[in-house]
Amino acid sequence: MTPRFLQNIPVVTRNLLYLNVIMFVATLINEDFMIRTFAMFYPESPYFRWWQPVTHMFMHGGVWHILFNMYTLVMFGTVVERALGTRDYIIFYLVTGLGAVALHIGVQWLEINYLGGSLAAAVLTPMVGASGAIYGVLVAFAMLYPEARLTLIFPPITLDAKWWVGIFVALELLLGITGSQVSIAHFAHLGGALFGFLLIRRWKRKGSLR
Repeated sequence: MTPRFLQNIPVVTRNLLYLNVIMFVATLINEDFMIRTFAMFYPESPYFRWWQPVTHMFMHGGVWHILFNMYTLVMFGTVVERALGTRDYIIFYLVTGLGAVALHIGVQWLEINYLGGSLAAAVLTPMVGASGAIYGVLVAFAMLYPEARLTLIFPPITLDAKWWVGIFVALELLLGITGSQVSIAHFAHLGGALFGFLLIRRWKRKGSLR
């Protein structure tokens, strides 16, 4: 029986929440196995498996990581899923998650081959998290409801959704280019945002959005 407070969350978002929590609990039980098997490794890594571009988006690296991502998923994914419908929302979520991987790996390849990046470090460093797909959801929300007023918890500043999401994306680009916070896959976030933008724009042009 679904708890009452979860009944108002549409089915795809609710099941994404369940899946992420299950994978996180499994990681707490056997972190080494879960990371080696389901996190995203660079394709030349001995740990790379073909399913990792999908499974990595249900993995998380800590309590705050999953709490922030799932809070954002429920807050904005609920609205976006109701706007897109079940089938298109599933497509959207997977496309943005895969887009996050594509840009992340593409930037890694450029760094290794042309910018003096370390292949040894790349093959041993996993990527986990729903953040790429979450950024896609945020972009979708901002494109569908650009004038929606959003207030951050801290600092308590209120702006239209289009401005907040634009600021977040610009910050990710700045941090990615400058190499700040190297433990965070900024270009994966940008990949999810980019593919989310392209997909929503395509659906808008085709007139297929409800």
